[in-house]
Amino acid sequence: MSTATSIEDTVAALRDGERAWARTDLAGRRALLEQLHANVGAHATEWVEIAARIKGLPADSPLLGEEWSSGPYPLLTTLAALAETARALEAGRSPVDGYPIRTAPGGRIAVEVFPHGAYEWLLLNGFRAEVWLRPGIGVDTARQRAGLGLRTPERTNGIGVVLGAGNIFSIAPLDVIYQLIAENRVVALKLNPVTDPLLPVLEQIFAPAIERGFVRILTGGAEVGAALVRHPDVATVHMTGSAATHDAIVWGTDAAALARKAAGIPLLDKPITSELGGVSPTIVLPGRWSAADLRYQAEHLATQRLHNNGYNCVAAQVAVISADWPQKERFLRELRAAIARSPERADYYPGSADRVRSARSTYTQAQPIGARTLVEGLVPTRGEPALHTEYFSPVLGVLELPGATSEFLTEAVAVCNDEFEGTLGVNIIAHPRTLRELDAEFDSAVERLRYGTVAVNAWTGVGYLTARATWGAFPGHTLDDIQSGIGVVHNALLLGDTERSVVRGPFRPAPRSVLHGEFTFSPKPPWFVTNRTQATTLRRLTDFMATPRLRALPGIFVSALRG
Repeated sequence: MSTATSIEDTVAALRDGERAWARTDLAGRRALLEQLHANVGAHATEWVEIAARIKGLPADSPLLGEEWSSGPYPLLTTLAALAETARALEAGRSPVDGYPIRTAPGGRIAVEVFPHGAYEWLLLNGFRAEVWLRPGIGVDTARQRAGLGLRTPERTNGIGVVLGAGNIFSIAPLDVIYQLIAENRVVALKLNPVTDPLLPVLEQIFAPAIERGFVRILTGGAEVGAALVRHPDVATVHMTGSAATHDAIVWGTDAAALARKAAGIPLLDKPITSELGGVSPTIVLPGRWSAADLRYQAEHLATQRLHNNGYNCVAAQVAVISADWPQKERFLRELRAAIARSPERADYYPGSADRVRSARSTYTQAQPIGARTLVEGLVPTRGEPALHTEYFSPVLGVLELPGATSEFLTEAVAVCNDEFEGTLGVNIIAHPRTLRELDAEFDSAVERLRYGTVAVNAWTGVGYLTARATWGAFPGHTLDDIQSGIGVVHNALLLGDTERSVVRGPFRPAPRSVLHGEFTFSPKPPWFVTNRTQATTLRRLTDFMATPRLRALPGIFVSALRG
């Protein structure tokens, strides 16, 4: 079958499917979500086995935990959370009923979306997440608008195309679900060629939606994506990838592309939303840390960069630290050691080796640590390549700014806002004592950071894994200055008028946390690249999310403690 015939058949099936989707009420949509949830559970092992082959991970590698936690796990939790949202609307309630809502800085309200329920409180104790709405949105408005496309299921919005990502294998199916449920569209998913081997698993998972014409999944090269995007019957496009790919779709690649962009006349004649990554910073606030704190947080920072070998849109690329921190040199020694301890892996993502070579040739001070690269001595200027080039590989930079805690924080926020490319996520690492001393000043700093996810003593990747949190760039980007994209996904409470998500975690793991007055019993997180039992822990956690039951909890806790 030719590409053109395949696309025409796809679009024709989706046109029919849209009519069936408009007739599918809340109960029917909830039932579909529950069917998909069951299918993910049934095919999770096969999914991870294929993912391991794509990424060159041995069957006994602890790093298989990354494929459980970034593959079937977030799809399971999102499907369950969306089904609960549909159930609330069926009962005539707002999806946010029962969720704590507080006042946030700057005339905002914040909805506490994690933990929700006893299981989440137990399994990720000490972690919290809030969704901040835009200034001026009140509680009543938030309650009335929550639900998005589920509030009017009969009013469908045409055919949407999703151009899938090739790095994290839950991104594409999660984007399909968001288009289907939140945006009320039927969906054609074009897989990234890296993920083509997952086609049989995804077709089995989405079988109930495929059979009814709600979803179609296609493979192929750029010509297939281009034909789908330009098809006259396609209403909208959502993509995950690079800003360069986005601009090629919107403005074209011919000689007139730059002129179109300058004139604001896009080649694409339909709306496009996007999640495009960027250069994510981690701000390390100075404080008085113990030796154990220095080692643990160095592993935390190494994880933020080296999870999935750096092929994450929100992988931390630059650590921002105080030049005047008395413990700076000790922390950097621990960071180098943590990178060296982290297991190496195949550079499966296209172009990775070239990007590493580019970083090493750009910076004469680059320090190779095995296949990874650490670049110290960055400066906060617009001409600094590491602040504007998303290396998407195991390259981590270090930027030093002057000042003690308060002055450093003020300068770090300004530099992250004004000098870094992208607004997807920013991390902050700070001792609890430092947070207490800063108090309202720290809350003000969080408010000023223009990022879609702000993580405090946690990695922004936790925000990606939190179904009811939002995921996407800070609002306000335009087609001609796209940065990290336009729009959000995930957002399983289907909140309107969202601005950002704020994630918080414990500074220390248990049992040290309890000994120092942090009342959390979470051990070293299983997503740490240095966690020895992450594959077992995250496999068990995913299995639990497929079929929650009390008797499975001890096995998860024992494995987590051994990590």
